[in-house]
Amino acid sequence: MHSAIAALSLASLMLLSAGPALAHQPVVVDSDTTEVVDPEISKAYYGVLSGAAHTYVITSDIEFDLYVGILVPDSETPKRDVKAEIFRGDELVESLGGVNAEWVTFYEPFAQNTYWDGGEYRLRAAPGVYSVRISSPDNASKYSLAIGEIEYFGLEDRANALAVLPGIQQEFFGTSAFELVGTRYGLINLLVIYAAALVAALLYTVTLRRPLVRLIGGSLRGIDKRFRVAAAVVLFAVAITTTWSPLLLFASGVLLFEALFSRPGVAQSR
Repeated sequence: MHSAIAALSLASLMLLSAGPALAHQPVVVDSDTTEVVDPEISKAYYGVLSGAAHTYVITSDIEFDLYVGILVPDSETPKRDVKAEIFRGDELVESLGGVNAEWVTFYEPFAQNTYWDGGEYRLRAAPGVYSVRISSPDNASKYSLAIGEIEYFGLEDRANALAVLPGIQQEFFGTSAFELVGTRYGLINLLVIYAAALVAALLYTVTLRRPLVRLIGGSLRGIDKRFRVAAAVVLFAVAITTTWSPLLLFASGVLLFEALFSRPGVAQSR
């Protein structure tokens, strides 16, 4: 019992103390116009120009810190021709990137991706309407637009990042979902999700399993331990090779830990 409580406390501490693993919240853009909410919160908008420019609109009633950076993912054939034009109303404030820009390589350590950096811009912006227009000569380029510098990841943001990152890796960098396992981002998220699964499995084993047995008036004959471990492995394999679904990973962890914690006779009613 004491070891279970100690493990539960450790898992809870790990879950609460695990920090965000990306500097920007990743967002996949699927329209020509995007409304930017909370422009000071750091986000990376991934888009593909398909014959038309993309526009990002920022509306603020108060002063705010505006940050804009333009990046191009370093794939097999990166097109370093994307331009980001920043407007306040109809007035051009700054232009970043473009064919004549001095693009430099930039390495992002958490997802372990390399980008071409076309420049950045900062401004203590007055209230008003701002827009960022992304274009290229043929409007057929891939890009990543960074807006905001405050790094913030809530639970929903973390789940969303985990859901979209495998697609970003494949679409923009030509890598598979499985390769996320070897990145800091993938490892930290696995740690957090499996810590939560450990907590859930311990809660079930320590507080719920025996009362459940007593409630049904006999021994609880669960699924064979080997089958539960095998199911956990299958769910884990499916998750990390497809969508990195937090629910699949969590279920995998719960099955695995519950099987490891179960002992012959532990669920017998007395």
